[in-house]
Amino acid sequence: MSTRLAIIADIHANVWALDAVLAHLKVREVDGIVNLGDSLYGPLKPHATYERLMKEDVLVTIQGNQDRLIYEASERDLAAIPTLAYVIRDLGGEPIHWLSELPRTAVVEEDIFLCHGTPGSDTIYLLEDVMDGLPEVRSEGAIRELLQGVRSPVVLCGHTHIPRVVELSNGQLVVNPGSVGVPAYDDVDPVRYRMQNFSPHACYAILEKNDTGWNVSMERVAYNHQAAAEYARTRGRDDWAQGIATGRMG
Repeated sequence: MSTRLAIIADIHANVWALDAVLAHLKVREVDGIVNLGDSLYGPLKPHATYERLMKEDVLVTIQGNQDRLIYEASERDLAAIPTLAYVIRDLGGEPIHWLSELPRTAVVEEDIFLCHGTPGSDTIYLLEDVMDGLPEVRSEGAIRELLQGVRSPVVLCGHTHIPRVVELSNGQLVVNPGSVGVPAYDDVDPVRYRMQNFSPHACYAILEKNDTGWNVSMERVAYNHQAAAEYARTRGRDDWAQGIATGRMG
């Protein structure tokens, strides 16, 4: 028996990219979709993205760190972060309540573990270390330590926006499908660094289990990224526009 799951993550309110990915996977004959979080935060179209997701029969959606930022926002946060204030205004109450009810982690098909960052944190990268200013794949020991005893044969994570597959020596498969909506960004915590895919494509993955084991297909989907980038510019976020339009920062 074969099981085929589409894995999406880090949509970040990019409904243009989400529409393209959902259209693309419709012809791939998947059995279901799992969503690894950070779905609605971004200077794009949060409410339209929520409505689009609600039309899909998604098996499981978990929270990401910026989903949590939305429903935990304080008045100080809203004053300091204009994009956050915009997202909350655009969403309204029902989508924010939906975000707050999502699980932090989940298990599907009995042997697939879902997390946004790591099993214990939605802000730590599971597969990448950025302490030197450039993302590098962590050692196996570091990855296994961050897994905190999770023994599922497959672990799905997001958060970095970088598509990656790592097989550990114990046979565990760790898969990051990349980002549907934001192929590049930069950050200054814990140090200044950049995450870049070097193309504007929307990313997702297909995970398939058959008699010989697990197959992973990394998918890159062309879409009207210029429309999304221009919308980010109208919201005063040239940095988001740069990453969306080019897959590069700077």
